[in-house]
Amino acid sequence: MKNITGIKYYSFFAIVFFGAVSYSQSTETLKIKLDKLQNAKGRIESTIIDINLKIEEVKLKLVHNDLVELGFPTSDLVIHHKALSIAYWEDYEQAKWVAHIISPEIINGSVHRTNDFRIDTLVRSGSSEELDFFVKSQNEEGEDIYDGFGYDRGHLAPSADFRWSRVALSESYYYSNMSPQFPEFNRGIWAELENQIRAYVSAHPKNQLHVVTGPIFEGEVSFIERSKNQVAIPDYFFKVILDKKRNSSVAFVLPHARNIHYPLDTYIVTVDELEKRTGYDFFPNIENDSCEAVVDARAWLKTTENGDVTPVSAVNLPKGHFNTVDAKIYMNDGSKVKVVGQVVSAKKTSKGNVMINLDKQFPNQIFTLFIKKEDLVNFTYDPAHFLKGKVIVARGKISSLGNTPTMFVNGEQQLNLFDQEKK
Repeated sequence: MKNITGIKYYSFFAIVFFGAVSYSQSTETLKIKLDKLQNAKGRIESTIIDINLKIEEVKLKLVHNDLVELGFPTSDLVIHHKALSIAYWEDYEQAKWVAHIISPEIINGSVHRTNDFRIDTLVRSGSSEELDFFVKSQNEEGEDIYDGFGYDRGHLAPSADFRWSRVALSESYYYSNMSPQFPEFNRGIWAELENQIRAYVSAHPKNQLHVVTGPIFEGEVSFIERSKNQVAIPDYFFKVILDKKRNSSVAFVLPHARNIHYPLDTYIVTVDELEKRTGYDFFPNIENDSCEAVVDARAWLKTTENGDVTPVSAVNLPKGHFNTVDAKIYMNDGSKVKVVGQVVSAKKTSKGNVMINLDKQFPNQIFTLFIKKEDLVNFTYDPAHFLKGKVIVARGKISSLGNTPTMFVNGEQQLNLFDQEKK
């Protein structure tokens, strides 16, 4: 009996010992196998990186071909980068125009700003440079100190339009792609325009856009006095966009100003109109240029709703009259003013008050008329129905309802049809 027990004991010990040895060998084998797999993965990842770089290179060549296919606005010497084509204006030390393409790949693009501003060595006469916009020095702690000249380095082709390609995005930081812009302009309405165009691409994910951007100089030209190369300050900036697939185009001409009160759709023109103003011929090789004669703001601007209208141009208004954009200047200052606009929406609230929006509907309203329920007896007509679609003149003080300029109307004597007032 004891012998049998001893045999069982030694057998159990042998199994445990040899099992441990076997397990130890299996672990070493697995480690070797893991190393081999990780090395193989590294080789595959390296191959994928190489393939992606080649894919990017081919895509950039396709972009270049697409740009060349439609042609360029002027007969100037064209500087071709991989993602940009530029005509440089030596007299003004900036581009006359920059042509680029916005690919639908920006929707999922993840490349971030590189901020690698640099001289464009392809400009034979030399492009603008850092010293044209600011002077940089260091304090005692070694920190950078910037002495700016009052202007942003404004991208003509914005870097965010290239976030699908690190190469293309980096090219947007050539100084040949920069124009001096007031900070308020560059970070305000100009950035809004750029965002709106990218929003269009997001809404049409199968369409790429052809874009041409540039400065406009009119009259006597001003220069940045402290700039090394005497960079000129544009009076206006234009941007032309073509959706070839939909045969649709739009152009914007924005005044280069610190404070712009008008909404973006105020600055829309047809491509034909911009061509007459600049003397350029945009997309000269396009097969069907009928789209250059018309434009639909609602198709291009996300904030333009059906039924919205462009505010009346200030230059077309009689003296002492203001459009719905300029009306904001007089918000809460106590002045009595005359505001002209088209009634695009009117409704009674749950409390019986009447709210009337001029030119832009909720939620993009820019000027509102508010008639309290108890003041409706002072009207011989129903303002919510009678005024719909009409261009009117509203007289009174401008208050605020939230952030919206609002005029409280006590009776119909404050309102008149614009056509009647012009007579």
